[in-house]
Amino acid sequence: MTISPLPDILVEPVVRATLLEDLGRAGDVTAAACLPRGETLTAVFAARAEGRLAGIDCARLAIGLMDPTARFEALVADGADFDSGQTLARVTGDARAILSAERTALNLLSRLTGVATLTRTYVRAVEGTKARIVCTRKTTPGLRALEKYAVRCGGTINHRFGLDDAILIKDNHIAACGGVAKALERARAAAGHLMKIEIEVDRLDQLEEALPFKPDVIMLDNFTLADLRAAVERVAGEVVLEASGGVNLTTVRAIAETGVDAISVGALTHSAPILDIGLDI
Repeated sequence: MTISPLPDILVEPVVRATLLEDLGRAGDVTAAACLPRGETLTAVFAARAEGRLAGIDCARLAIGLMDPTARFEALVADGADFDSGQTLARVTGDARAILSAERTALNLLSRLTGVATLTRTYVRAVEGTKARIVCTRKTTPGLRALEKYAVRCGGTINHRFGLDDAILIKDNHIAACGGVAKALERARAAAGHLMKIEIEVDRLDQLEEALPFKPDVIMLDNFTLADLRAAVERVAGEVVLEASGGVNLTTVRAIAETGVDAISVGALTHSAPILDIGLDI
């Protein structure tokens, strides 16, 4: 699949901050001690397992920030599948710079590729149903834009990016407002014409209370499969229904088969294992 890459202006600050964390107060003392100034080398980013790529621009920018003259050739594009042992990219440049950037490049590339690969697994698990897998805000601090991008590389769409791009009324908002109706009344009064409203409910009676306010999305949190089916039948396509809670690879297919429109999965970002990628000279 073809994925539109994130602009460098969004990615570079994360890569730069990660490099600065690693370089510390004195730079890479090992590279400076062991490698002659001006020596060049060629290295490849090689996959140690099969997966779905995300974050190749993080590797390119990490190398480029340390050596602006380095030549970086991506051999696999973000959003594409690759095999174990496959070469993902090739770089030629200053030896000190490449080895100083190695861990930053691999940390980000391996993390984002792990997110994309796990997302691909969830997407494949619900194939043939109408349900779309979506991510959550349970992301690594500082990496939200990149991890949300990796979810798209995995073959699906994003949930909201932050607190400012949609109204999502959750259980604590409902409790603080004094009920579903009061929370939706206030949200409707405050929302602009382009602002969508979603409300989380955890019982069928709360669903009934929410429907007259015509929210754009209703999140069915920790519903049983029977209640999910009942909600789908009751709503009959009038409102987007999102299932949430208790979702994992053993439960997601059955949830999708109830007929819900979306399934939010926090594990895509909070529990994705890295995919092992190495830099080989």
